[in-house]
Amino acid sequence: MLAGFAHNALAVLRRHRAPAWTRRALQPVPKENPKRVLVTGATGFIGRHLVYRLVERGDEVIVLARDRGKATDLFGPHARVVTEIDAIEDTEWIDAIVNLAGAPLAARPWTERRKKTLLESRLAVTEALVALAARLERKPVTWINASAVGYYGVRNDDVPLHEKAAPQPIFQSELCRRWESCAVRAAEHGAKVALLRMGVVLGRDGGALAALARPARLGLGVIFGTGAQWVSWIHLHDLLELMLFVLDQETLAGPVNATAPTPLRQAELAEAIAAALRVPHVRIRIPGRVLRAALGELAQFFADGQRVVPERATALGFRFRHATAGDALESLLARPQPGAVVAPNAS
Repeated sequence: MLAGFAHNALAVLRRHRAPAWTRRALQPVPKENPKRVLVTGATGFIGRHLVYRLVERGDEVIVLARDRGKATDLFGPHARVVTEIDAIEDTEWIDAIVNLAGAPLAARPWTERRKKTLLESRLAVTEALVALAARLERKPVTWINASAVGYYGVRNDDVPLHEKAAPQPIFQSELCRRWESCAVRAAEHGAKVALLRMGVVLGRDGGALAALARPARLGLGVIFGTGAQWVSWIHLHDLLELMLFVLDQETLAGPVNATAPTPLRQAELAEAIAAALRVPHVRIRIPGRVLRAALGELAQFFADGQRVVPERATALGFRFRHATAGDALESLLARPQPGAVVAPNAS
């Protein structure tokens, strides 16, 4: 009942304010040979910004979304919205698929029921997309599939992890491994499948940064566990540019670590957030045993980490705009100086 009320309330709000796509002020650039890209998970934090970037560079976008109203509000006439994969005819052409769909990992503790939901929400969509690739008369050339640095499991050492590092026999590793294995089946239908193992994505209007910055704004530097665990992160701008980079590669396939080249420890991240906000703070430590008692296996997200490096992206010549956390956080959190002009569409 509450979910239905909330959905109706959101629908009323949408009808009485300017649509998000008009406030975004999208300005597509005409393109001689646009790609037609199908995006799942497009109404989420990363997905909506990816759609905006695709539209702005002149590509055609098909959005697969459960909530047509939300997708229409976000993208208006700039994207075609479908609510079922079966709505895509066999004769349609799709150059690329970007699969970002999946239930949020950190939304609630990982009970056995929740683990099943997390896995099924990823595999069901991915299997349906593979079936779509199989029946399309003109096969997609490129497939970009979301994954995460959780593939590498819990690594409380200082060893840098590149794309050939092995997973571990724990849930977060298994979740990523099975999702990737499912997506790779699209290669049987001619697609080059790239698996983006994402770190913590830092952006203004979604992702983890808002929650991480909230206590810092109150003068608290929260340290999880020892604070020595590694955090592998990436600025939203660089993640989007890396996606477009992979999309435009002719032969790139396999795992690609979507992380900045300079991971840092969790205590260092808390210090960097406070520095970007320019606020004094007092360190507050939450012991690892408290996190594990409260969150169970999900506590790995906070008390453990992985030192992941973007070896393949760097080798291929991809350039990060925000290579250090200090620079990334300064761009996202620092208050503009009086008279400074801030780009309205900056990620």
